[in-house]
Amino acid sequence: MEISMELWYLLPTATVIATIAMASGVGGAIFFSPLFIIVLGLDAQVAIGTALLTELFGFSSGLVAYLRSKLIDFKLGRDILKFSIPAAIIGTLVSSYVPSDFLKALFGVGILYIGIQIYRSYIKEISEQGSGPVHAAEGVYETTLVDSRNHVFQYNYCNRPRARLFGFIGGAFVGLISVGLGELLDYHLVSKCKVPTPVAVGTAIFCVVITVLIASTGHFYEFFFNSEADLMQQVVNVVTFTIPGVLIGGQLGPRLQKVLPEKYLKVGLSVLFAFIGILMLTLLVI
Repeated sequence: MEISMELWYLLPTATVIATIAMASGVGGAIFFSPLFIIVLGLDAQVAIGTALLTELFGFSSGLVAYLRSKLIDFKLGRDILKFSIPAAIIGTLVSSYVPSDFLKALFGVGILYIGIQIYRSYIKEISEQGSGPVHAAEGVYETTLVDSRNHVFQYNYCNRPRARLFGFIGGAFVGLISVGLGELLDYHLVSKCKVPTPVAVGTAIFCVVITVLIASTGHFYEFFFNSEADLMQQVVNVVTFTIPGVLIGGQLGPRLQKVLPEKYLKVGLSVLFAFIGILMLTLLVI
């Protein structure tokens, strides 16, 4: 296959996207899917599959960085994976029977909702400033985690039924439209359970990597066994630039996460998500 250099701009774009994704714990596919659909004009199914493949490499790179930092709560992650993995398999199997426009609409509504929830979480935190952290019992914590720099994090894993429900819903969305799990986990762990952001992000990335690996298997099968040569060439041209970009961003993101004020990250993401969601929905009615 001959590689086209016309898509060179995807390399720096993918690096920036992966850096943001790794710093916040949100799925990089949340940016790649609309990029592939709107800018490159790929079919929704192809765009989602390509976004999943790209995200898998980026999150794997980021996972290595968070593993080195010892910021992953594996017990919490395994509990969520029990629900996200089956849901991702179901979502992947169903996605091939869902109309392209419906997937676009679902993506638009889903990303708009997540943006609103992130902003609501930010507003709630601002209103609670000065009152101090609230725990189920003063000085009593369910989990203590020590990272590679000997920073001690103490927190509780609250409302497990809701976390598992979010894991299931997020996993299904990953299979259907390539996004949703990391965003829902971030929202629940940080906003509801007050899990320290570095641990919440690292654990969310761990869950997303495993779930995306399972969900992407079905899409990879469609690519390699049921796709025409022109379509395969299209996908190869895209991932030739996006995969190196996300590998770089996967290492930069965890470093950015340590220095970037969380409140600015939340506001920026909420605005960006809302913009992408509105744009996707607007394109459907034009």
